Amino acid sequence: MAAHYLEFEKPIADLEAKIEELGLLSATSGSFETEIEGLKKKADQLRKKTYADLDPWKKTQVARHPQRPHFIDYLGALFTDYVELRGDRQFGDDQAILGGLARFRGQAVVVMGHEKGHDTATRLTHNFGMARPEGYRKAVRLMDMAERFGLPVLTFVDTAGAYPGLGAEERGQAEAIARSTERGLILGTPMIATVTGEGGSGGAIALAAANRVLMLEHSIYSVISPEGAAGILWRDGARAKDAAMAMKITGPDLLAMKIVDRIIPEPVGGAHADPQAAIQAVGDAVWEELQKLTPLTPAKLRRQRSDRFYAIGRG
Repeated sequence: MAAHYLEFEKPIADLEAKIEELGLLSATSGSFETEIEGLKKKADQLRKKTYADLDPWKKTQVARHPQRPHFIDYLGALFTDYVELRGDRQFGDDQAILGGLARFRGQAVVVMGHEKGHDTATRLTHNFGMARPEGYRKAVRLMDMAERFGLPVLTFVDTAGAYPGLGAEERGQAEAIARSTERGLILGTPMIATVTGEGGSGGAIALAAANRVLMLEHSIYSVISPEGAAGILWRDGARAKDAAMAMKITGPDLLAMKIVDRIIPEPVGGAHADPQAAIQAVGDAVWEELQKLTPLTPAKLRRQRSDRFYAIGRG
């Protein structure tokens, strides 16, 4: 897959284009290895410097990067014996949220997450990760099953928000989100949520009412998208950058406000630059948190989760 460069990555793109050009010339016009190595070092240094100081709007762009690992990538790399469970037993099956039974490093779990899709066909299939009510009712059904069989629940959050269409509203979108959020809060088994890209609005919290909420370094987690906030505040979605800068949607601010519990470092250049390293880092962090929660009784898990959410915004 060809590299996709963000606007602020243009200087890096220019250097890598020169490296590629010299590589092609080396095959026909002699060796340029010294020049190529020099440019590679310069590109690496520039990438490291660029990603060391990303503002919230640039992080928003990275969180939305089309080549960032998605739920199916985490599923394929971290889980075995996966059996997908479809449908909400009321209306239908929503492919914006996928989930089922699996093993995580030998531990039986229930796993679910938003799936955005990687190309036009899969994005349409998964509705760009924006779930309808049946997606959240599927999540409730999976959490019910997890509690019945004493299985931990691992969720992966990556959505711009719940689908706002007329059909979704007619089928009870708000109630479905509320029920899924409630089910997470009262779950009697360990629940760990990881924000891997965008964590947008109620569509995200419906899968993130967990004992531990983790997020990747360049992910975002917000009550509304920057575009939505700009539309409300200034009636101008083009001011999304201004909204992102003011909303405190990145890891350090969220950690300070106790909205998230842990930030998982990403490879230099973002998770899309080295997906396997990013996925491995997520797996290690989730496993470490799971070991801490596993010994807790259902009553203690509920109490910990309750205390965690009540502490948000309090001193």
